[in-house]
Amino acid sequence: MTKLYLAGPLFTIAEQSFNAALARFLESEGFEVWLPQEHESRNNNAKAIFDMDVEALDRADMVVACMDGPDPDSGTAWECGYAYAKGKPIVCYRTDFRISGDTKGAPYNLMLSESATSRFEVPFRTKPPEFHQRVLEHIRKALA
Repeated sequence: MTKLYLAGPLFTIAEQSFNAALARFLESEGFEVWLPQEHESRNNNAKAIFDMDVEALDRADMVVACMDGPDPDSGTAWECGYAYAKGKPIVCYRTDFRISGDTKGAPYNLMLSESATSRFEVPFRTKPPEFHQRVLEHIRKALA
């Protein structure tokens, strides 16, 4: 069973709900998913949370990362960099239609877009089932 580390911001109820829905979809497709928000108690100190996430990244076969926002989440960026250094495939997606890239052809920070094994952006008003299928398509592409 392919182990996925689902990286992305988890600071709002909307982000947490989106992440959880994506995780449940990927699990229904046969993947084992590590979703940090479901494993970390906010009672833990920063070092415990960090160590738990690094261990999960080490166990993961690949990272699936959200690049939404004016600038992708700094923790997500770190997780992508760590995965890249470990030679793990990375799928980056962006559902945010705002332009935030600093280089022509890069919809967000070029260090993230260029380190991705596969990446995609979805147009405004994309429905969740279509988005889920795109994620699945890019995971399979990255694993090939």
